Amino acid sequence: MVIFKKKQNVFAGGLLALSIALAGAHGASAQSEQPGEGVDVRFAQANDDTGYIITAVYSELLGELGYNVEDPLDSNVPLSYQAVSQGSADLYYDGWLPLHNVYLEQPGFNARPIGYVVKQGALQGYLVDKASADKYGIKTLDDFRRDEVKQAFDRNGDGKADMVGCPPGWGCELTISYQMDAFELHDDINVINAGYSAAMADAIAAYSNGEPILFYTWTPNWTVNELKPGEDVVWIETPDVKLPEDQQAMADTATVEDIEGCVANPCTLGWPVNDIRIVGNNDFLDENPVAAKLIEEASLPISFIYKQNAAMKNGADTPEDLKQQAADWIAANRETVDGWLDAARKVAEQ
Repeated sequence: MVIFKKKQNVFAGGLLALSIALAGAHGASAQSEQPGEGVDVRFAQANDDTGYIITAVYSELLGELGYNVEDPLDSNVPLSYQAVSQGSADLYYDGWLPLHNVYLEQPGFNARPIGYVVKQGALQGYLVDKASADKYGIKTLDDFRRDEVKQAFDRNGDGKADMVGCPPGWGCELTISYQMDAFELHDDINVINAGYSAAMADAIAAYSNGEPILFYTWTPNWTVNELKPGEDVVWIETPDVKLPEDQQAMADTATVEDIEGCVANPCTLGWPVNDIRIVGNNDFLDENPVAAKLIEEASLPISFIYKQNAAMKNGADTPEDLKQQAADWIAANRETVDGWLDAARKVAEQ
């Protein structure tokens, strides 16, 4: 009996040890699948809804790694950069570089760009409705010095051509203002610095009524889905490439070949081709190498962003819609996404 009891105890002890080992292995497996468990993440989200889908997709991806992604911190572009630098947000979804270098170069700025959401896929420039471009022979901004052109595009009676620009504080608003000075066009063009979506909706309504329109836009953006370059509108050129000092190193990229719908080829858009990048708080990135690796690996096709922007413009714009659009894209690209996630999980194992 004694021998039996000893054997029983050994057997029971073995089961206990095995159970502990299995539990430990199971826990390690779960942990390796979700290495971000217990860590909160918050995106800063500026008042430009064309990039909201970026936040939605990256939030889903971080969630698959176990991170608790909080609701975005809604703000404007300058304050979004400030929030990420100060740590009230961890990531900013829509860094346009080099356009936004002015924010990164602020003294004491505690954040850095990481990864490429869309590498060199971001165009910017000025567009005119095609009918007016053909009628008045508009090729560059210089053509708006002509009285007949100014009169045609003058919607408020101030003697200047009206142009949709960017809201105050946006990087594009600063560059447009710089170019209006550099090309001495302030007496010829009235730049509308209102809410972009509302101002563009007004311009599209005017276009629908047969009125001439002039506007700045960028890609990806719903505007180029509503007003197709080459069909409804055309990209016009700047008289020369004149850029703020922080963008001058990229001046060579401001003339681009084979731009669909441009009045010339190559096309002097006058704006550098930008990368769209995530900007992350330095402390967050250093303390969360798994998240950093995911961001380095991930990217989005610009065609997907165009399509989503069009759907959003047509009413599919609630947080639930964005979450579903992100989930659908991830499901359709599961193999690629799993490669990104696996690369991030391997960082946790090192």
